[in-house]
This record gives sequence, structure tokens and C-alpha cells, in this order.
Amino acid sequence: MSDSRVESVVRTITEGCIENEKYFGDLDSVVGDGDFGFSLARGFENVLAQWDTFDRSDTGTFLQKVAVVMSGRIGGTSGPIWGTAFLRAAGQVKGTQDVTGDDVVAMLRAAIDGIKARGGADLGEKTLLDALAPMTDTIERELAAGSAPADVAKAAAVSAREAAEATRPMQARRGRASYTGERSIGSLDPGAVAVAVLAERVADGW
Repeated sequence: MSDSRVESVVRTITEGCIENEKYFGDLDSVVGDGDFGFSLARGFENVLAQWDTFDRSDTGTFLQKVAVVMSGRIGGTSGPIWGTAFLRAAGQVKGTQDVTGDDVVAMLRAAIDGIKARGGADLGEKTLLDALAPMTDTIERELAAGSAPADVAKAAAVSAREAAEATRPMQARRGRASYTGERSIGSLDPGAVAVAVLAERVADGW
């Protein structure tokens, strides 16, 4: 994956988040997390506004700048959480000119670890990780099987959507409820759905 492809993926995620703010906001009303869509969209709007100023000397530097902008979002939690994920991913490819499939997996694993470290054990049980972790497992399997990049992206999107849908029967539980409000059977995890929606956007544009 070239640096330009990484930029394209980040750009797709950025624009997708902004365009889907209402959708994420609707999920907020379902699960009681009033800032998910707002914080996420505002953080990515800041990324888009500063896009042309980002240092593109290498992929790690680029992702680090995205992380700083996302983490600087005042108010809410979702923007800083995604910022942490970008920052940890950036550390895996600092100084890299061409990102390999193994690098992608390492970036995602680092992002997962960063989200867990930022929020503690409880946060590791909810939000983005519901879809991000299974999606990463799928990507690793597809790469090991020698699948073409486009097929890897499509498989990742399918995995993320299935993982998001699997949150529907979850009942509110310790940790998860403290973040999203009391959840009832039949609700979806907004973070997991966000990952699914954005993975589908990336796959469609591959």
C-alpha cells in the first residue's frame, strides 16, 4: 500500500464521518451517548480543514498529524479516542515510505491497544473495538491467504458489518453501560457501526 493509498483511506474515513453525522447522531439517541456523532464529525471536520497543511514526508508523520488534530477536539470522547488510534498506528510506520499488508495489520493492532490503554479495561469491551478487532483478524487472515488488496478490503467491510450487527442482542453491562448509557436488547453499538460504515466506504472506493 503506497503512501497515497493510505492518504486516500484516511480521506475516505474523514469524509464518510462528516457525511454520516446524522446517522451517528441517530444512534446516539438509541443508546444514550449524546456526543458520539457530534464529537466524531467535528474532529474529522478539523482534519479536513487542515488537510493541505499535513506533512507527508512519510506515512507515520501524516497519521501522527491526523491524530493530533483529532485529539485536539474539545469536548466529547469519540474524537480523542480515534485520535489515540491514529497516533498508535502512526508509531508503527514512522519513517516508512511504502506500507505493506503486514504494516496495516500492525497499525490496526497498535490502534486497538491504544484504545484499550486510553480507556482502561472497560473501554476495551465497548465502542469501536466491537468491530475493529474482528475486522483486523479478518484482514490478517485474508492477507495470509494471499487475497488481492480489493478482496481484503471487501472482506474487512463484511466482517465489520457482521460484528456491528452482533452487538444488537447485547444487554447493558458493567463498563459498557457507563459509557453508552443503559442499553437495551435490540440496540446497536454506535462505535461498531461507525467502523462498519467507514470500512464499507473504503471497500467501495478501492
